[in-house]
Amino acid sequence: MKITMKEVDHVARLARLALSDAEKERMRRELDGILSYIDKLRALDTEGVPPTSHAVPMTNVMREDEPAPSLPQADMLANAPDRSGEFFRVPRIIEESIEE
Repeated sequence: MKITMKEVDHVARLARLALSDAEKERMRRELDGILSYIDKLRALDTEGVPPTSHAVPMTNVMREDEPAPSLPQADMLANAPDRSGEFFRVPRIIEESIEE
């Protein structure tokens, strides 16, 4: 299928794109290549092939959200860069208010 420059101009106008002549020519070639590939796909015999939404089988990789035991506190704090007793120590991020 051949795409004409008039068709490229029409698509560019619909998309509100201002294309240079070189961009129009590149767009014409790319659209022509896409439509040629679609023509090849149309030539394939797909009789008896069930329609699918994906080319490969898809499975859900998420696990069920179920409660599970937590890490022991000592194990959790073992790699803490800074700690205060049973807690992580983190830098202060809230400024102190100025009171008059």
